Amino acid sequence: QVQLLESGGDSVQAGGSLKLSCTASGLYVSASCLAWFRQAPGKEREGVASMDSFGTTYADSAKAGFIISRNNDKNTLYLRIDSPEPEDTAIYYCASNRLGVCADLAVSTYNTWGQGTQVTVSS
Repeated sequence: QVQLLESGGDSVQAGGSLKLSCTASGLYVSASCLAWFRQAPGKEREGVASMDSFGTTYADSAKAGFIISRNNDKNTLYLRIDSPEPEDTAIYYCASNRLGVCADLAVSTYNTWGQGTQVTVSS
């Protein structure tokens, strides 16, 4: 059974930096499609970035300060957010799909989700 556990969410000031983690069990991050999504209050969940064995993809709306990476030894996916802005305030989720390849960043493509971690950015 695949399980994803996010951590690292925090309250930060605009212009700071934080790094989110997603520790996986039941799959190998090096051979899977994993992605970061976020959901702001009153808005739909949206994709931010994905990573599989072929590379990385960022949503058009993702800023240059979003960097997705992974540590295969720790079986963990990361999302670094540099210079966050108040509009980046959201619950950030890690997700995986059964395909093993990241075809897109559509919510419906991903079948396993973590519980989310809250990021709050103040001005």
